[in-house]
Amino acid sequence: MGPTKDGGGPRSGGALQSFQPVEFHRARRRSSVRLADRLFKLITQLFAVLIAAIVLFMVIEMALNSKLPFQKFGLAFLRNSRWDPVFEQFGALPFIYGTVVTSVIALALAVPVSIGIAIFLVEQAPLRLADPISFVIQLLAAIPSVVYGVWGIFVLAPTLREHVYPHLQKTLGFLPLFKGNQNGLGLLTAGIILAVMILPIITAVAADVLRAVPDTQREAALAVGATKWETTRVVLQNSWPGIVGAVILGLGPSIRRDDGCHHGDR
Repeated sequence: MGPTKDGGGPRSGGALQSFQPVEFHRARRRSSVRLADRLFKLITQLFAVLIAAIVLFMVIEMALNSKLPFQKFGLAFLRNSRWDPVFEQFGALPFIYGTVVTSVIALALAVPVSIGIAIFLVEQAPLRLADPISFVIQLLAAIPSVVYGVWGIFVLAPTLREHVYPHLQKTLGFLPLFKGNQNGLGLLTAGIILAVMILPIITAVAADVLRAVPDTQREAALAVGATKWETTRVVLQNSWPGIVGAVILGLGPSIRRDDGCHHGDR
């Protein structure tokens, strides 16, 4: 019994000594992983704060650059529609009105069509048809806005002036949008041009958002007896924040470009 006891002691001590370095390395590895997680979280928070800081900087910069007209004209600069450089009378109301109206027209025309195309490409169209249409949409999104502007001036405006505006004035002439001499370069024309511009952007982003919805949600809806339309509604309910983001992405170019579309109308 004695030799067994004496011989067992060193073996037990050797196992303990070999166990301690293993535990030490594991603890060290866990500590390094926790440090990497904290560093990753800090970097991502820094990026988020940076985006907010950029937006705040833009707001401050615009406020500083717009100080002069507000100091001279006050809030009447936003309400006045007179633009007379000779008497130094300036008002931004026509530009604000034109921007809002043309953007609303563009969104009203483009958003339903864009979402409908995105739903068709993702939920309904076969792959051999969806791929060519998606390619064409991406191609339209890459066309410079000046090309759309030239098309609007030389093709769309004469067509609307000769065939569309006369009928609209007869039926909707009581609306401010259709009053006066329609030369084809009105707010409706600008809104249609902007709708054509932003339609590919909204469609492409909305289609990507719909594709990001997991297929398990579609399969679950179909498993409980939902129709194809009801399954599409489930997909839309889970993707509406992304679709709103797509509309906002389309609204950005709409606001940026509509001044050039309707500025000549003044």
